[in-house]
Amino acid sequence: MQLTHLIRSSFLCTQIALTSLLLACSQSTQLNNAKNTADASSAVTRTEHGIIVHPHTGAAKSVRLQVFDENIIRVTSSPADKIELPASIMVNGKPQKVPFEINETEKNVTLQTPKMSVQVAIGDGKIVFTDNNGKRLQTLNSGKFNPVTRDPSGAPADTHEISQSFSTEKSDAFYGLGQQQNGQVNLAGENLYLTTYNLIITIPFLTSSKPFAILWDNNSDSRFGDPEPAKPLFENFTLFNAKGEQGALTARYFDGDQLLLERDEKDLNYQFLSNNSIREFPLPEVTEAAKNLRIEWLGSIQSNTSGTQEILMYSSGYAKLSIDNTLLLDRWRMNWNPWYHNTKVAFAKDQKKSFKLEWEPGGGYMRVLSHAPSAESRKERITFSSDVAKAIDYYVVAGQSKDEQIAGYRQLTGKSVLLPRWAYGFWQSRERYKSSDEIVTAVKEYRSRKIPLDNIVLDWSYWPVDAWGSHDFDKTYFPDPSELVSQVHDLNAHIMISVWPKFYPTTENYKALDKYGFMLNRNIEEGNKDWIYPGFLNGFYDAYNPDARALFWQQLDAKINQKGFDAWWLDAVEPDIHSNVSWNKRKELMSPNHAGTGAQVFNAYAVPHAESVYQGDRASAPDTRVFILTRSGFGGIQRTASAIWSGDTVSRWSNLHEQIAAGINTGLAGMPNWTFDIGGFTPEDRYRSFEGKSVGPYTEMDPSQLPEWQELNTRWYQLGAFLPIYRSHGQNPYREIYNIAAEGSEAYDSMVWYTQLRYRLLPYIYSQAGDMFHKDATLMRGLAMDFPMDSKAASINDEYLFGPHLLVAPISDFGKRERQVYLPRDTLWYDFYDATLYTGGRTITAEAPLSRIPLYVKAGSILVTGPTAQFAKQTANGPLTITVYTGADGEFELYEDDGESYDYEQGAWSRIPLQYDDQSKQLTIGARLGEFNGMATERDLNIRWISAKNSDSADFDKLVSQTVRYRGKPLQVTLGQ
Repeated sequence: MQLTHLIRSSFLCTQIALTSLLLACSQSTQLNNAKNTADASSAVTRTEHGIIVHPHTGAAKSVRLQVFDENIIRVTSSPADKIELPASIMVNGKPQKVPFEINETEKNVTLQTPKMSVQVAIGDGKIVFTDNNGKRLQTLNSGKFNPVTRDPSGAPADTHEISQSFSTEKSDAFYGLGQQQNGQVNLAGENLYLTTYNLIITIPFLTSSKPFAILWDNNSDSRFGDPEPAKPLFENFTLFNAKGEQGALTARYFDGDQLLLERDEKDLNYQFLSNNSIREFPLPEVTEAAKNLRIEWLGSIQSNTSGTQEILMYSSGYAKLSIDNTLLLDRWRMNWNPWYHNTKVAFAKDQKKSFKLEWEPGGGYMRVLSHAPSAESRKERITFSSDVAKAIDYYVVAGQSKDEQIAGYRQLTGKSVLLPRWAYGFWQSRERYKSSDEIVTAVKEYRSRKIPLDNIVLDWSYWPVDAWGSHDFDKTYFPDPSELVSQVHDLNAHIMISVWPKFYPTTENYKALDKYGFMLNRNIEEGNKDWIYPGFLNGFYDAYNPDARALFWQQLDAKINQKGFDAWWLDAVEPDIHSNVSWNKRKELMSPNHAGTGAQVFNAYAVPHAESVYQGDRASAPDTRVFILTRSGFGGIQRTASAIWSGDTVSRWSNLHEQIAAGINTGLAGMPNWTFDIGGFTPEDRYRSFEGKSVGPYTEMDPSQLPEWQELNTRWYQLGAFLPIYRSHGQNPYREIYNIAAEGSEAYDSMVWYTQLRYRLLPYIYSQAGDMFHKDATLMRGLAMDFPMDSKAASINDEYLFGPHLLVAPISDFGKRERQVYLPRDTLWYDFYDATLYTGGRTITAEAPLSRIPLYVKAGSILVTGPTAQFAKQTANGPLTITVYTGADGEFELYEDDGESYDYEQGAWSRIPLQYDDQSKQLTIGARLGEFNGMATERDLNIRWISAKNSDSADFDKLVSQTVRYRGKPLQVTLGQ
């Protein structure tokens, strides 16, 4: 009994001890949970539009989420506890009042809207975005913040170099980011320098095959891909000279065939000027007297790592790069406008390959750089980085389609203002018309030849030679600008005038701006002169200062606007203060400015500059649409009534080819009105001069060069007719159609035919223009926009849709009379010219005689065209032709308004819905929606049906089977009745 008692007592004690232990553990757990909950709560602050998270670790001390709409969330990551940012130049949208929920756990806080959710890790600030279908986009960290190293004027103490990386999958495709010159549409694996330059327009909006897009809100020099700038060859390769000796390449300098100098060189660096015309690194003295200087760099390069190396040849003049005895780059650019030409080469680690660079400078510039293999180039992640920022600031837009993503971009940065109808006609320009008589004569010639025309352009140097920025006209050549405008108007055309933000200090306009500190004067202080003989001191005004912009517009209004010009060409708005100096020097020349240093706002100058002209002109004539052409742009440029163009391209086939991808990605970045210089701005000397004389019309050209010149321009015109803006421009030879080729020649007839086709298509084109404003549409559409499930279409660089119906496949090779065309899958395609029907999802060999480029129409398309016209206004309210391409159901809305005023913003427009049912073969013309002043209440509709091969399919005046009278009420038309 005593033993039993002892056992029972021991067991009881054990139970009591165990209970006490469990109780103590429970109390401890509750205390820890309470502490963790308190820690989580203290790390999260709720705000009116979202939350601020203060992660426990990681680079960011603050991560702010702001709900801008159900599908748009702003993310701001800062290395400081408090987030303070200046007002955005790019984003003018405001957060909307939409419902959202916040859920907190020990590790994460999640913000959820009806269309997306964002989870932030409280521990390290990593973010995961998820749409309603469970698709994810996630960051790899809370961002990186490093000291600023690329602001020569001294960045503020609270700024940083920043980068943000996102995880990707190998199959992901990315698009947009503006106008680049790398010839690529799918940007996955690419390294892009997001800067501003004559040929480069950064719009930092990235669309993707994921249901997410990213708007990177930073005004400084930025990068997509490798966050580090490209490096000299010797940093990524071991160099060997022509003898095989390690350390450098062999450099040989020739005058023609005479060797002047041979030496070893480690860095091929003739890239920049230091100031005026003085090179940072001068050519050897022995070359100064050379008449035909050419340079070779020879040897071998051995990769320091395994993978794909990207080689960048920054060049002007003639340059050829061969690696491993294979010619990879063969480029020419005019000496004053160099840019990068890129190629990729696979290397094994320590693999050596031969290297040869041949360069004929012609006064130009050269450097060879490289990007080593990186996680970005291997498509393992995407990274945005910027030179100067107070914080990482970006917006994530959830959208299943590219159109939805672009709509989010425009919600943030502004609607695409609808341009006047005439802007979508044909423009004639050249550098330059030297008198009023030349301009009027050119318009009259177009009219007499019955070639459609809507706009002619007065380029630079209409002012007295020593008075740039005066906004005065040289009375010798432009005695009465108002009369010039009147004469052009009498010919049913419009006239655009070039204006620069540049001023000579001797002008009264400069003095007025400088009086208030509105000039960027460092260029003048350093004594840098421009290229006008004999060279003049000059400065640009500070467009970041709102008071400066107001004064700039007052000067423009008084001297030019009051004379009745129809549109503005805002040139050199990068700003191009001094060409061919380094990026650091350009930033210095922009400093100080109203917004900070040049480095802080390097990419953004074009937007406030254009905005001031848009707002000023609109206020001066509220009933007339403003129209601007600007050589540079940035996020938000579409809200300023601007079109942008690809800068001073060259008249070469490779440059023609590269413009196709440049335009596609500009559209995919949210900017719909884009164009280029048809023919390329600057031709090679073989075109420009003959027997010691400057070439004007084609009759003065070297006969041996004439066939290629005419073919190049014909192909460029053919492509240009299917751009948002159809515009010819360039240096001599003259660029008018009749000055390129003789009437009756294949080249002349083709250029005229496509110009006439452009005008027949104006109802279709203008409907898309209306949708740019009302529905955030895009006219020049990369194939990935309409065929997102077609993996082959995702990366095609030289085809696109023009509106919803037409597939354009340009020709960009001399002598080419056929090409391979991929027709996207799940669609039937008609050859536009003869209605041959093809099944999609295949590549065909398309004929391409000089007179035509391949053009296809989707089955189910309803193509609305207008009458033959000589100017755009003639297409308004006229009879319409409706061509139905059978084989699939289809729909289209014809949009119309008065084409001139802003009444469309107040609902003064009409739409005629069209639907085709392929099973019943019935076209339904719906009831008209809306109305506007001057609208035709009745009109004839000619109906055409395309369902079988027919050589007349491209002639809108043939194959008309029915004509119906439309009075705004529904009509039904059936094939065969």
